[in-house]
Amino acid sequence: MSWANINISLVMPELKPVYKRILLKLSGESLLGKSSYGIDLETAKSIAREMKEITGLGVQVAIMIGGGNIFRGVSGTAAGMDRASADYMGLLATIMNGIALQDALEKGGVFTRHVSAIEIKAVAEPFVRRRVIRHLDKGRVVIFSAGIGSPYFTTDTAAALRALEIKAQVILKATKVNGVYTADPMVNKTAKIFSTIKYLDVIKKGLKVMDTTAISLCKDNELPIIVFNLKKKGNIKKAVLGQKVGTKIY
Repeated sequence: MSWANINISLVMPELKPVYKRILLKLSGESLLGKSSYGIDLETAKSIAREMKEITGLGVQVAIMIGGGNIFRGVSGTAAGMDRASADYMGLLATIMNGIALQDALEKGGVFTRHVSAIEIKAVAEPFVRRRVIRHLDKGRVVIFSAGIGSPYFTTDTAAALRALEIKAQVILKATKVNGVYTADPMVNKTAKIFSTIKYLDVIKKGLKVMDTTAISLCKDNELPIIVFNLKKKGNIKKAVLGQKVGTKIY
């Protein structure tokens, strides 16, 4: 028998995911693409293709989407708006992103459910924990929008809360940099990346990865966070397979 006739699957073992259920935190900026405002549909399609590959591995996926590409509550507050009003506008922006992402996923062949913390039945389901878990068990990607439905809470905190409610095994925090650094790498070129870092060190060092409430929730419940660069294709798959990517907060 020649080597050419040997099934390659006998030579290379199949890689299996180390996480069965994940929550992917996507900022609104992740949908910008090369634009400075709004939603780049090609970028949404690219994310959808990666989600199809991940769900094909048997991984259950929930996504918490931000709204910074359309409106940020903190920007409205800085301009003199009432904080609650500005935050609600930001939450509505996340719903718009959720609609766009759902459309891209479903056109890419991924069964999806859009769940909003603000009741808006025409475009999204209300959040019901047991129903969301059933969606995940059936292999549907669940998109969470509108944070937790209240002002003063970021979508980072909402991501931590929803991840705990659905019993996700990890939060994958998608960013535009390669991980957690000693300083902002976009400003300080000498900043060094951490391969791993503890929750308390993130808080003590004032590293702006996620807000303090989100980090504390994860710490109290021992929920790991992997921070990675979304722009590098394949990073999500590497993370779910347990391969080295970005920074792990534990």
